[in-house]
Amino acid sequence: MTQQIKDDTGAAVTIRLEDDRPIGTYTMNLDDGPTVGRAEFVRPSAVDDERIFFHTEVDQKFGGRGLARLLVREVLEDSIRTNITVVPVCPLFAAHLREHGDEFVAMGGKFRRPRPADLQLVTRTARRDEGHAIADT
Repeated sequence: MTQQIKDDTGAAVTIRLEDDRPIGTYTMNLDDGPTVGRAEFVRPSAVDDERIFFHTEVDQKFGGRGLARLLVREVLEDSIRTNITVVPVCPLFAAHLREHGDEFVAMGGKFRRPRPADLQLVTRTARRDEGHAIADT
């Protein structure tokens, strides 16, 4: 998945899905430049159609441009297109779905509350994949 959109200043933003490691990542780039944001997730091995979103960040140098909102929105829209259930461990995703969850569901989205096993999976996976996210930025 690659989406090209505009931020609040009108600048081009590209969001790409990188799903080739235990921790999947949606990355955000401005004008095909360096990565300025990311939303990370893991997939429960027993469930193919779920993603547990546990970490989202946008470089503070680019604050005020609506980038975090755009990233979350595009990730959620992709989950609708691909019929994925979102499990919001990340506070940003959780807050967005608390406020806009009914709208997300009305558009065809699915989400569920995190369970203790989800948090354990995130911790185990992050420990195994430690260092990759930092090295790739």
